[in-house]
Order: sequence, then structure tokens, then C-alpha cells
Amino acid sequence: MFRQMVAAVTAAFLCWGGVAAAGPTLDGVKARGVLACGVNVGIAGFSLPDSQGVWRGMDADLCRAVAAAVLGDPNKVRFVPLTAVQRFTALQSGEIDVLIRQTTLTMSRDTNLGMRMVGVNLYDGHGFMVRRDANIRDLRGMDGMTICLSPGTTNELVTTDAFRAAGIRFTPVLQERMQDNAQALQAGRCDAIGTDATQLAALRSQFSRPNDYVILEQRFSKEPYGPVVRRDDQEWFDVIRWVLFGLIEAEELGVTSQNAEQLRADSQNPSIRRLLGAVPELGQAVKLQASWMFDAIRAVGNYGELYERNLGPNTPIGLPRGANDLWTRGGLMYAWPLR
Repeated sequence: MFRQMVAAVTAAFLCWGGVAAAGPTLDGVKARGVLACGVNVGIAGFSLPDSQGVWRGMDADLCRAVAAAVLGDPNKVRFVPLTAVQRFTALQSGEIDVLIRQTTLTMSRDTNLGMRMVGVNLYDGHGFMVRRDANIRDLRGMDGMTICLSPGTTNELVTTDAFRAAGIRFTPVLQERMQDNAQALQAGRCDAIGTDATQLAALRSQFSRPNDYVILEQRFSKEPYGPVVRRDDQEWFDVIRWVLFGLIEAEELGVTSQNAEQLRADSQNPSIRRLLGAVPELGQAVKLQASWMFDAIRAVGNYGELYERNLGPNTPIGLPRGANDLWTRGGLMYAWPLR
């Protein structure tokens, strides 16, 4: 009996210490050699194929960071475009390994759908876009409007709640694809689009006459976006969470795609050495190579590089960092310590 107890305790200790085999998703991705990453069907700044069919955007780059960390190659990604209605079913069924598609992290989704919300990669809030010549400044001016919304999103509920609380009415027009909503607004089939402000800015950047439309300043919800994984695989949850935190930590430490190689060789900063795999402990903890975050950062950059390249003021989207800046600069982005 004593020997059995010792064996059981030893097995538990080894599992806790990271010696046990990886979970099924991580093993499956490694065996397949490709990461199946669920993204939006196409929205500028997040996930949209360019003229050569290459997926571009912040979500697409986060998919590449995961592929680089797990497989050593950011190009080993199969992008799976999904509508809001399709996204959770695709994850539940195993069609995709991870969902990185402007998904708001909520309690009901985290507890009722057999999924886990990993962490926040973008802070946003629900807003409305209207024609500039409508001279609408706030919600009360929208009384009686026809509003384009996407079903299966938090935005449908937020819009209903906001109008009910204000004692005014609206007529919903429900279409799965945000691009269809954008076309409907420009064609005059609806008076406004209701969705998260970053998505509104992304849609407007693709309009033929973007200055004809204005995004109202007021926000009606908290919409923290983040990756989503299946609930049944804690090891895979750990991988996605710590890749995300690693990108944020890299920005905090001043590690970029351009200087990562030099810092890995020369830096004496213990935090940088751990992050870039000069010592192997962090990679072992998530059952990856010591270079996991070095590979990810060198491939796509740190969190700030992702944001500035895809959404920042010098892009057609033109969004300042705001809440998505680092906590040291007044934002909300804060990585748990990688140690």
C-alpha cells in the first residue's frame, strides 16, 4: 500500500512539473504540422486576405505567433474563415484548434459552451456608425432608425438593451456578414450599423467615401476580445494564454522582431533571458521548445508591433492605442509575469 501511495504521489508530481505528455490538441497540431485557426470571414485590420490571398490583420498575426511558438514556423497555419454564427460550432466540433476572431469574452460563453476564454488581446466597446449628413450625435437621435446587426453576437443584445433603457425604438436588420451590413448602410437599406468600435473603423476604412460616415463617440458596453479554446484541454489553454502574455511581456521589456536575436545572445536581463529561451524553463512549462517565444516574436513582433501594423494611427483603420496601450502608459495591457 505504501509503495502504491508513493507511486501515485510521484506520478502527480511529475504531471504537475510538466514532465507528463502534452494534451491532445497540442499533440494533434504537432503531428499534423499545421495549426487550424478560426478567423473572421474578412475584416480589415483583423483578418482579411490581401491581393495575393495572404491573410493580414491582428488576428491573423496572432494565429501566426501561435504557429511559430508551437511548430517553429509562422506560415504553418490553415486559416478557417467563420461567421459569428459558425465560430463556436467549429471550435466545439474540432474543425479548428483555436478561435481568434473578435470574440467578446463573457461569463455565459466561458461557463456554458464547453469553452474557455483565454485572455484579452483587445479592449473594445459597442458603438454605432451613421451617415454624417444625418447629423446624429447621440443615441436619442437614433429613435426609429433601422440598424444593421450581425446575429449571434453580443452586439444584438447590447443594442436592444441600450434602446430599451433610453425608451426609444429601432428596427433590426440581421445579416451574418459585417461586409453585407456595410454594403446595406452605403446603399441606404439601413440607417446605422451597430457593432464594436474597432470593427466599425475597419469597415469604414473600406468604404468608397469613408468621410461620409461617422462613428458616434458614446460606447455602450465592455467588449474584451480574446482567443477561445475548448474546455477539455488545459495544456492547450496554457499554450495560447502564455503566447498572448509573451507578446505583451515582450513589448514591456522592449523586445521586438528586430532585436530579439541580439537580445537572446547578449542580454543579461533575467526576464529577457527567460522570455527568449536563453534558459529553457518557460518552454518546458508549456511543453514547447525553449525558443517558443523567441520564434513567435521574431516572426510577428511584440504586441505593440501587431497593433501598430494592423490597427494603429498610421494604418487606414487609424486607431490610437487608448485602453490597448501598456499599463505603464495608462492602458490596460498587462502581462502576468513570465517566471
